Amino acid sequence: MIDKGDMACDPRGLIFEAYRIDGITIEDCRAIFFDWALGVPPQDDTVAHVKDLLDRYGTSEHPMTQVLEEGLQALNRPKGRKGGRRARVTD
Repeated sequence: MIDKGDMACDPRGLIFEAYRIDGITIEDCRAIFFDWALGVPPQDDTVAHVKDLLDRYGTSEHPMTQVLEEGLQALNRPKGRKGGRRARVTD
């Protein structure tokens, strides 16, 4: 049996509990994911944590699996501004 807080990347068991809720909606899962993400310490590797969560739970068809996959895609996007001043100049 899985204990609620047995994953270092989910110490409060938010993701664990989300998978246990019958009839949970994708909107609920997004709110839970947002709360979970806010609790990740800045020095931690959030991408690695999401991958760990997907390894544990991602085999089921569940709205949280979709949210975790979306979160992983968003975290892997390039960061920073694209273009800059020169890209906006239209001479």
